[in-house]
Amino acid sequence: MNPLDLLTEPLSYGFMIRALVTTAVAAAVCALLSCWLVLIGWSLMGDAVSHAVLPGVVLAYVLGLPFAIGAVVFGFLAVGLIGAIRDTSRVKEDAAIGIVFTTLFALGLVLISVTPSQTDLNHIVFGNVLGVSVVDVVQVVGLGAVVVAVLLHKRRDLVLYAFDPGHAHAIGLSPRRLGALLLGLLALTAVVALQVVGVILVVAMLILPGATAHLLTDRFSRMLVVAPILSVVCATVGLYLSYWIDAAPGGLVVVSQGAVFSAVYLFGPRHGLLGRLRNARTDRAAGPGSDITDARRARR
Repeated sequence: MNPLDLLTEPLSYGFMIRALVTTAVAAAVCALLSCWLVLIGWSLMGDAVSHAVLPGVVLAYVLGLPFAIGAVVFGFLAVGLIGAIRDTSRVKEDAAIGIVFTTLFALGLVLISVTPSQTDLNHIVFGNVLGVSVVDVVQVVGLGAVVVAVLLHKRRDLVLYAFDPGHAHAIGLSPRRLGALLLGLLALTAVVALQVVGVILVVAMLILPGATAHLLTDRFSRMLVVAPILSVVCATVGLYLSYWIDAAPGGLVVVSQGAVFSAVYLFGPRHGLLGRLRNARTDRAAGPGSDITDARRARR
């Protein structure tokens, strides 16, 4: 087969074009937010919100509403419940997150099992990007645009909150409100990624791009560029692979991102495992007071 056909043949189908647009938008939005989640240490919170939206999606289906409405409502509900349990009891935040997201996710599974449906609601759990409609694409693009616009507009405040909440408070910003804003954006982003990978793998798209970019650069501004580029490329590769080998597209999108993270973790120029071992050997060979050792410490 002509190598060019490998790229052009999938584009002859409308469902693949819609899938590519949806996947690229979801990948870029998740990657932007993941930069903050990785720095703040909210990986588990991302997992919680992405799983907690499941009952909202099922209830929205039962009531004939757009899935996004139910997902957003239950995303905010999960965040509120976690905060309430943490603030009004002796239960710590990590335990509160585990309680809320497992309970709501289990509730969603129960609702799926008892809800009569002409469509396969298990697609909510595992994603169905090849089945998105034009309305779904518009919904994803619209929600994604809102999240990106807010993140870029408030990026200075959110960066300060991520690195030094105490200083943010000292200059008149409210860390509590900024945290609530990030959690709200997290709920919206989970809805954006829902169509692509389902509630099970949303957390991977919310963590892997930011973690990979964090290993490649020390500057947050560069992370905001590197993470979306890597995420969109991986998402596109995963979707093409799913077409040619007839495998789950959501799973291959995440596997592609995981493969890139593994490569960067091993071979990254500064923070990769092999690079750090090489630098450590160079430091030992140069001695503790050498110019090489001092220059490397200064860069850190």
